[in-house]
Amino acid sequence: MGYLQQISMQVGIPLAWLAVLIIWSAIWKLLALWKSARKGSAIWFILLALINTAGILEILYLFLFSEMGKSKPATRTKKKRRR
Repeated sequence: MGYLQQISMQVGIPLAWLAVLIIWSAIWKLLALWKSARKGSAIWFILLALINTAGILEILYLFLFSEMGKSKPATRTKKKRRR
C-alpha cells in the first residue's frame, strides 16, 4: 500500500480527491511564491512557504494582499512634435 493510499484511508477521502487537492494546492502555492518573490515581499514569501492551507492563503495573497499599496501607473500621452 502506497503512502498516499494510507493517508487517504486515514483521512477518509478518496485517493483521487487527495491527489487533486495536492495538485490544486501546489499550483496556487507556486503562483503566490513566484509573485511574492518578484515583488520582494520576504515576509509573505516565508509565510506562504511555511503555511499550507490548501491554496486558501495563496489565493487571498494573489487577489487581495499583493495588490494593496500598488498604485496604478499614470497614463502617458504622446506629445506631438512641432516642426
